[in-house]
Amino acid sequence: MTKIIEVIVSPAGETKIETKGFAGAECRDASAFIEKAMGKRQCETLTAEYHRQQTQETNREQA
Repeated sequence: MTKIIEVIVSPAGETKIETKGFAGAECRDASAFIEKAMGKRQCETLTAEYHRQQTQETNREQA
């Protein structure tokens, strides 16, 4: 799957970063430079993809 970092800016000037195609916490590492440039994070929402892929990685490590 292609890895994508999408920065969304609302008409009011609010910004949101969405990552797609990353495994587990890899998304945080990939988008860290953008978050640093934008300033303090207001909130974070972890998707089902984040949790599902993290679980799959854990299962592979235990096998």
